[in-house]
This record gives sequence, structure tokens and C-alpha cells, in this order.
Amino acid sequence: MLPGLSVGDRWFVVGEKGRRYSIVVRNQSEFQMEVVLSVDGLDVMDGRAASFRKRGYLLRPNGIVKVDGFRQSNEAVAAFRFSSVSGSYANLKHGDTRNVGVIGVAVFHEYGTNPLDLTEARRRLRADPFPGRTFASPPDPMPSRPPRWR
Repeated sequence: MLPGLSVGDRWFVVGEKGRRYSIVVRNQSEFQMEVVLSVDGLDVMDGRAASFRKRGYLLRPNGIVKVDGFRQSNEAVAAFRFSSVSGSYANLKHGDTRNVGVIGVAVFHEYGTNPLDLTEARRRLRADPFPGRTFASPPDPMPSRPPRWR
């Protein structure tokens, strides 16, 4: 796993040019969901322009999917690699660099389910990470004079 920085709703990671990477998505809910992924503005399922309307991966509750590259067939993928903008898959295959460096994740719940439980959301918003409101005792004060050693 690459170290990253979260700023608001965005994550930033730095990779080394030429190194491969994978995208791992875990469904931590109790509902089945569909995850549509894009890299550099391209759909990972077909390597063409990404869209919310395209199909994605179905994840069962607590399921996980690891995507190693743009799908070329049922058996083969074009590996995800960190590169320069000019050397990106999006530029080399489509001549488009507008979204190079962007990994998109769209999550959809199954029709007829409601994974957003407002009662649970409200309870979590009111959660208190420090319910005891007690503090540790301060350390003993330093002596006014340093101790003498023999």
C-alpha cells in the first residue's frame, strides 16, 4: 500500500515512474454494491473514456476487488504504471491528458436497498471520542535544584 495524504474528500499518493500499482476496493457494508473505476479518465473495464453509466465490479458485502490494469480480455490487462503525462496510457492510446493522475471511484448501491441509515449517521455524528473527559495526572514537578551526585 502506498502512503497517502487525505485532504478533504481527496487522496494523494506519490509513485515512482515505471512502477506498477493496483487499485483495491473493499466493501465494508452489509449491502451488495457496484464500483465503477477509472484511471486517467479511462474506464478500467475497457480502456475507453470513463462514464458513470458504464458497468463496474459487483462487490458482495465485505467483498474485495483488486484491479491490476485496464481490462483487455477476460485473461489479460494492460498494467497500471506510474509514468509521465506524455507516457501515460491515456495519452499513448487516445491522445488525451486532461485527467492523467486521477483515479475515479463511483459507488452505487443495489436498487431497492438503502445503505444510508440516517439514524446510524446521526448517532455517529454525535459520537464522543473522549467520553470520560478525564485527563492523565501531570508529571511530578521538577526539583528546584538539580540533585547532587557523589
